Amino acid sequence: MLKRFVNGSSRAVSVILIGDETWIYHYDPETKRMSKEWVEEDAPPPTKVRRARSLGKQMWAIFFRSSGFVETVALEDRKTVTADWYTTVCLPKVITAIESQREKTGIRGILLHHDNASSYTAIRTRELLKNSGLKTLPHPPYSPDLAPCDFWLFHRLKDQLRVRRFSTNEELRRALFQAIGDIPKEEWKSVLIIGLPE
Repeated sequence: MLKRFVNGSSRAVSVILIGDETWIYHYDPETKRMSKEWVEEDAPPPTKVRRARSLGKQMWAIFFRSSGFVETVALEDRKTVTADWYTTVCLPKVITAIESQREKTGIRGILLHHDNASSYTAIRTRELLKNSGLKTLPHPPYSPDLAPCDFWLFHRLKDQLRVRRFSTNEELRRALFQAIGDIPKEEWKSVLIIGLPE
């Protein structure tokens, strides 16, 4: 893969479509890193009120390319990803989004990069990918460092949404789309061209 894309410097990385899912909470408290503060050497440590995540949450599948955001698909009612959902709901929406972005070529030449979750490797998923002409990039097992959603996108989005409270999934959806829209176009590209953006 490194040869094919010249260690990430090739313009051909624009054909890579990256996707994965993550839970996003209606309320996610600040991290230890976010709550750090300086105190005098002999001063007592500050009192911290420990707050738990809210019970409200929603699973989101997010797909992007070097040119930017492609599609998000929400799972309803706290469900998790299955091959049935992935092949009947998620991938058809993603394929439609790609075809509308690439009117002349559609999904021809697109390489899907997702990890080795059972819903992605299921026979049903492989059949849909084969029938649609969408090819996949290999992903070594236990390698989250190779998945830009894991090492970059999800952290970035969750940091923007953290410590905000959302009463409904619709409020959460609007905030998520705003956070996605705030990512500069160059940053989407830099993840695939040179790795993690600074």
